[in-house]
Amino acid sequence: MHEAIIRDFYAAFHRKDYAAMQALYHPQATFYDPVFQQLDATEVKAMWQMLLTSSRDLAVEAHTLQASGDRGSCTWEARYTFSKTGRPVHNIVHATFEFRDGRIYRHTDRFGFWRWSRQALGTAGWLLGWSPMLRNKVRQTARRGLDAFLAGKR
Repeated sequence: MHEAIIRDFYAAFHRKDYAAMQALYHPQATFYDPVFQQLDATEVKAMWQMLLTSSRDLAVEAHTLQASGDRGSCTWEARYTFSKTGRPVHNIVHATFEFRDGRIYRHTDRFGFWRWSRQALGTAGWLLGWSPMLRNKVRQTARRGLDAFLAGKR
């Protein structure tokens, strides 16, 4: 059952169907990744909507899906053009899930920030992608974007 939830989530992601992705989250879900960090259910649903409605060339593929008990995981890959720089990105992400009541309760995405920043930001990412200063700048920019998106939905 939980492997099917993971499969459905990434099938919706591949189709850019944010509403189907949102429906798979528990009302008290949480999400974490190296850029957005900790998000609650409302924020994670808005994040996927924001990312999918603004992307032009996003391609997503999930593989190595597995689930046991109330936990699951997969590796997924995203290929897209980073809008701020126009640079191509191939991000490899390891996702872990915890399920409750047949929905995603806790979702954590992990990826190499320095690897991502080298692709997305070019020289600046290569030179500073390891530094807390650049990580915090990227996080602040992402947070401002999400906050503006949320404000526009109200």
